[in-house]
Amino acid sequence: MEVHLIVAVANANNAIGKDNGLLWHLPKDMQFFRRTTVGFPIITGRKNFESIPKKFRPLPERKNIVVTRQNDYTYQGAVITHSLEDAIEKAKEDNPEKCFIIGGGQIYQEALDKDLVDQMHITWVKGDFEADTFFPKLDLKNKWQLYREEGYLADEKNPYDMVFGMYRRK
Repeated sequence: MEVHLIVAVANANNAIGKDNGLLWHLPKDMQFFRRTTVGFPIITGRKNFESIPKKFRPLPERKNIVVTRQNDYTYQGAVITHSLEDAIEKAKEDNPEKCFIIGGGQIYQEALDKDLVDQMHITWVKGDFEADTFFPKLDLKNKWQLYREEGYLADEKNPYDMVFGMYRRK
């Protein structure tokens, strides 16, 4: 099984969130996220899962796997695990092809520290944002190979320029 990571990151300071929420509203990025992850299991930390608006939770058309240290945590429609490795095993049961790690910051850090990620889908959002959650620093030059890139300029619905970058582990 390939483990993919998907995230939107401020290109200036690696910001990804503040007060358990997103830093921006970018419909084009949300469409990319949905198009990329539908049909595949998604793995998320509990806080990130709870930051998804209740009306969208669990995310439809995807097995939602939540990683938490809380032993008594339950959520209807979600699979609860207590480690990233267990979450990946649960994802394999549902789809042996691939799964997506969708956040938050601690889950991204752990997945990258343990070299669990095979591919990354990063939306680089142009700007420097005030945040309290950051994406880990990456060694893009030595550890990752960019294999696809699509750029988009800001427009009336998407207030920031962005680039979708797809990377494979070298």
